[in-house]
Amino acid sequence: MKRCIMFIFYTSLLCTLFGQTKIHVHRSDAVDIRLFTSLLDSINFQALQEKPSEYSTLTLHKNNQTTQVVPLQAVDSIEFGVDQSEYIFDITALPEIKLTVKLKDWNALLTYYDFNKSNEECVPASIEFKKNGVATQLDSIGIRIRGNSSRRRPEGGEGDMHNATNPSWHHAHFALKFAEYKKGQSMYSTDRFNLKWFKDDAMYCREIYCYDLFKRFGVWTAPRASYARLTIYVEGDAQPAYFGVYSIIEAVNDDYLKYRVLQGKFTDDNGNLWKANWGADLSSMDDSKMGVENITLDPSTMQTYVYDLKTNKKNGLAAAKVQLKNFVNEMSSLPSGSAELKTFLEQKMDVDLFLRAYAVNVMVGMWDDYWFNKNNFYFYFDTNGKFYFIPYDYDNTLGTSSGMNSGTQDMLNWGALDDSRLFMKKIMSITAFKNQYKAYIKELADANNDYFYTDKSIARIQSWHTMIDNYIVNDTEEDMQIEDKPASWGNAGFYRLFTGDDKGGNAGDANFFKTKIKSITW
Repeated sequence: MKRCIMFIFYTSLLCTLFGQTKIHVHRSDAVDIRLFTSLLDSINFQALQEKPSEYSTLTLHKNNQTTQVVPLQAVDSIEFGVDQSEYIFDITALPEIKLTVKLKDWNALLTYYDFNKSNEECVPASIEFKKNGVATQLDSIGIRIRGNSSRRRPEGGEGDMHNATNPSWHHAHFALKFAEYKKGQSMYSTDRFNLKWFKDDAMYCREIYCYDLFKRFGVWTAPRASYARLTIYVEGDAQPAYFGVYSIIEAVNDDYLKYRVLQGKFTDDNGNLWKANWGADLSSMDDSKMGVENITLDPSTMQTYVYDLKTNKKNGLAAAKVQLKNFVNEMSSLPSGSAELKTFLEQKMDVDLFLRAYAVNVMVGMWDDYWFNKNNFYFYFDTNGKFYFIPYDYDNTLGTSSGMNSGTQDMLNWGALDDSRLFMKKIMSITAFKNQYKAYIKELADANNDYFYTDKSIARIQSWHTMIDNYIVNDTEEDMQIEDKPASWGNAGFYRLFTGDDKGGNAGDANFFKTKIKSITW
């Protein structure tokens, strides 16, 4: 395949941005030019297609400093002007992420947590993202602690500042925001992503598995996810702290929408994106539940909503509320099971996408979802008013259960089917939709498909374990080995992913995949 190896730059723009900049291209093996393009994100250029790359090392001279892209094995051509974020969300790779934070900023991060555990205050840092020997560096990014019930202080206890001599590190979730301090800054077309530790998942795979399965099954609204190794260096320390293997999770934001527009999925990225927090039943839609959250350091001044608008926040809230209420109210007014309801749903939402998403959702045992627990999803209305369901937050799955046995629960009655879950009630009242949902569950379980079937799932997880196993031990001294067990706080501690029978806990250890497949009764 041809490679992009030479560039024609607009001279005036180069002079404006870099002064006298020289680009040297040296012949050698092949090169991953993604690093190079990330350094010149803002420059208009045209890529020329040449022979399979004889050029490898790109050396950028800027202000008497040299940045070199090192040689590595051949990579496919990059089309410039299109999204490059798949380079980050690569499930087959284990890149290294190093965050460097000044001491005063790290202490500020800890102090913010003590003021308000739910705060969203960022501190500045730099990042090095290294994959296949190629390192990309950005400075002046924003990092913050994130998570709901899983949010933790990454070092010490309340009131403690950084201890350079004997630090007490803790696994914590982080959000990285590349444009927080430099407008327009991005890394491989991405302006942010989340780093999550594998909380209560000793198998180091649950959320990765779920998002990968969504992708395999054509649920393109699901966030993308991959693995990484995380290191944090507080300036002045003798050495950086290795936090271990983390997951990289795509943030659901403007870039999420833009990527899917480029993929030809969404028609536009100008519509209304909502985050649905606990209590989001899509049934009773009063104004007090809808708004734009305001998270402050003072917990008493925070404003949170069940339905939190994430786009068009400055001037579009009133119209977004009307749109959401009208969608739910019109659906509610149509008789369940009627032709009119079927037509409305087909016109106003992507029904097939929703049925695929819910087949995967129920098969992986996601109890902390819309249907059972009115929680953990986003949704998007494009500018034509079409509704898209976005699954979200899949760490408590694959046998980690609460409130039900997620391996044996009736998949046709996963949660309520009354007015408390109006959306599911209406969709499942249409025979054709219900039958398609059932067919998708069967398709997921089919041994001939590389989806959910036991042997296929185990092989996939084992391949990830092979990639990450040597990197699990970490400086937090938490989650130090891979173990086949669900979360200790759950009600189904008998579930296993690699071993066990299909009896759902009635005879000792049960295999979640086998149990789930056996529970299909049609």
